[in-house]
Amino acid sequence: MRKLFSYVAISLDGYYEGPDGEFDWPNIDAEYFEFANQSNAYIDTLLFGRRGYEHMAAFWPNATGPDPEIVAFMNRVEKVVVSSTLEKAEWDNTTLVRADDLAGTVKALKQRPGNEIALFGSVTLTASLLELGLIDELRMLVNPIILGEGRSLFSTLNRRVPLDLWRTTTFRSGNVLLTYRPA
Repeated sequence: MRKLFSYVAISLDGYYEGPDGEFDWPNIDAEYFEFANQSNAYIDTLLFGRRGYEHMAAFWPNATGPDPEIVAFMNRVEKVVVSSTLEKAEWDNTTLVRADDLAGTVKALKQRPGNEIALFGSVTLTASLLELGLIDELRMLVNPIILGEGRSLFSTLNRRVPLDLWRTTTFRSGNVLLTYRPA
């Protein structure tokens, strides 16, 4: 069975976006791009909720930076967007699936042959899949910034989810990647 992990950049105080939805604060540099490109070699499917998909689809198809290898990866990799309201998904290599049977859809996706499935930034979908026991790892990139207010990472989670710290990765920039697995 393929591994499904959720990857989210957060501030030290646990926000994934600022109070006005801004995402201009992540601490990204050449060391991070090298790490991301190495990690992307193990991913062959991206999973998104509607909001995360719309954000990514608005940026990546016309992106000229930040790193050409990451831009190419984001545009060529298979993408699956789960939504009950989205009418169409036009970003290259994207399949739209209905959220009616979220558990069944994600279980079937994990059963297909292939490499890792990455859920990038879709925090509501991450919370739903955590509650269903379908997330294998949480990868939280903690950035050295305190936003003071914003949108909290797990505000839609309806129950406690005990976690085991599996790995930490530190970057010269001050970022720390915390990788957790559900206990």
